[in-house]
Amino acid sequence: MIRIARSSAWSASILLALVPSAFAVELDQELTPAVQRLENPAPRRVLFVGNSYLYYNDSLHNHVKRIAEEIGPYGPGEYQYKSATISGSRLSHHDVDSLLEPGRLGIDEPFELVILQGGSREVLTPGNRAEFHAKAVELGGRIRAAGAEVALYMIHAYVKPHARYDPGMFDKIRRTYVPAGNELGALVIPVGLAFERAYSARPEIALHEVFDGTHPNMLGTYLAACVVYQSIYGRSVVGNEYDYFGEVPKETAEFLQRIADETVRDFLKRGS
Repeated sequence: MIRIARSSAWSASILLALVPSAFAVELDQELTPAVQRLENPAPRRVLFVGNSYLYYNDSLHNHVKRIAEEIGPYGPGEYQYKSATISGSRLSHHDVDSLLEPGRLGIDEPFELVILQGGSREVLTPGNRAEFHAKAVELGGRIRAAGAEVALYMIHAYVKPHARYDPGMFDKIRRTYVPAGNELGALVIPVGLAFERAYSARPEIALHEVFDGTHPNMLGTYLAACVVYQSIYGRSVVGNEYDYFGEVPKETAEFLQRIADETVRDFLKRGS
């Protein structure tokens, strides 16, 4: 089910009370990503699989594609991106074999990259984390058998007023996504890490919807798109002019681009 939803603006005064605990970027050896870049650094055909974290705000894949059309490696109309999302879904809810079938989603050739985004509750308990890990490895094998590479979309943490807000949630997220990515040899896209970094630097800039503390608002989706693009293609997003048709203020876009660039460089140990 493909869905698109619109978000409302946050109040900066409200957000100051919602910021997660202090940001930390130091990762121990267990949490260092083994895959630094894709074998194919320029995929044209990309499938995004997840839930509302992807389909909010005109769908993440549309924003990534618009950034890619501006920066490269290809021009407008040369990318074939698809997004398959189910509200509230976990990895186990997706019929990945069906999605990978050539022609099933209107693309005749096989996908070159599949990005998997798990449900937020999959990181909350040891049992859920174990199930996520096992399912990610299983799906990774199926995706590779179909000829595509795999990436894991590291989600962001809850903020207040979410009922399950926990200052330690991001640590659970990175301890879920990085080991799973390392076992299946997948690129881990550090979206959640970028959210933590942005909130630490500029807590007055909201990245979540004020009504639930879980879904990204437009700025959160913009930041996520920048992180996804740079993680996939290895090109800096700093200086690109895409602003969702004037919806993202220039100064804010520049800040979020810088956060995305620094996060990806630090996490994936990439130079210029």
